[in-house]
Amino acid sequence: MKIVSTNIAKPTTISWNGKEVLTGIYKNPTAEPIFLGNQGVKNDEVSDRNVHGGEYKACYLFSADHYEYWKSLYPNLNWNWGMFGENLTLSGLNEKDLYIGDIYKIGSTLVQITQPRQPCFKFGVKFGSQKVLKEFINYGFSGTYVRILEEGFVKANDTMKLVQKAKKSISTWQLFQLLYKTEKNQEHIKLVINNNALPKRKRDKLKTFLK
Repeated sequence: MKIVSTNIAKPTTISWNGKEVLTGIYKNPTAEPIFLGNQGVKNDEVSDRNVHGGEYKACYLFSADHYEYWKSLYPNLNWNWGMFGENLTLSGLNEKDLYIGDIYKIGSTLVQITQPRQPCFKFGVKFGSQKVLKEFINYGFSGTYVRILEEGFVKANDTMKLVQKAKKSISTWQLFQLLYKTEKNQEHIKLVINNNALPKRKRDKLKTFLK
């Protein structure tokens, strides 16, 4: 996997239900390396820290491989890397191969796969329709958040290489399915509820679905 683009955002004001809301989803490519800190990406806007940033969502990765699919659905948008609010756009990233707890080397950093991205209304505003949320969920390829184990810089053309494979885990793609399917895969729940790469709040929620 290779970094195609590094992306950061400045605060942007959007309108939602008659109110003005700040967001950091409008990311743009940067020519300079970006610094991945353990609570977030330096100089990147995080407007709502209840749902973005922090240890388990320090940096968001999305695959360049999915762009053509979305461009075909929304051809009239102003497309550029960072369109999905990702800090790192990578070629070759496949959520079916990324397991919760996997550790990777990216640039001078060491990161751990934590959880898929769950879309919110700001994503819908950016795409001009809230129906994109359901389309995103049905498509199933969510990108992934990572935890920063070793802080450092990442730049375009850096590679993402596996350092340590998680034991007894499930893929980011499988976890995304687990979060949204009405019928929860019981074996997948059992595999992930003791994985501390996933936030405790999410693990506790999944435990309630065990039969």
